[in-house]
Amino acid sequence: MPNRLRRWGLIGAALAAAALFTTPTSATERVTMIEQLRIYEIFESNKEAFHARFRDHAARIMKTYGFDIAAMWEARTKDRTEFIYVLRWPDEATMRQSWASFMQDAEWSAIKERTSAEHGRLVGGIEERVMQRTSYSP
Repeated sequence: MPNRLRRWGLIGAALAAAALFTTPTSATERVTMIEQLRIYEIFESNKEAFHARFRDHAARIMKTYGFDIAAMWEARTKDRTEFIYVLRWPDEATMRQSWASFMQDAEWSAIKERTSAEHGRLVGGIEERVMQRTSYSP
C-alpha cells in the first residue's frame, strides 16, 4: 500500500507541475481542451536507450501528428522506474486520430523494431489518463 500511495503522490506532483505548462488562453479553450497523462514503465538496464529513442525519434515524429508535449519526467519508486509525460489536445477526437496516425507511421515502426532488436524491450506497462479540467481549475 505505501508504494501505491507514493506512486499516486508522484502522479499528483506531475499533474501539478504540468498545470504550470498548460494554462489555457481562453475560457472556451479551458472547457474543450484535454490533457493526457502517459506513464511508461521503463527498465534500469536499458533506460538510456529508451530516453534516446523517445528524445531523438518519438517526440520528433509525434510533433508531425500534432502532439503537444507539455512536460516529461522520470520517477523512481521502490518497485520500478517510470517515464511520465503530459500531452495537450484540443479535443478527444483529435487525440485519438493523432495516436492512430502515429502508431501507423512507417518510420516509427522501423525505429521501434530496430531499437528493440538492439536493446530488448524498452517499455513495460503503459498507463493512460485522459483528463479534462474542472471549471474551477486555475
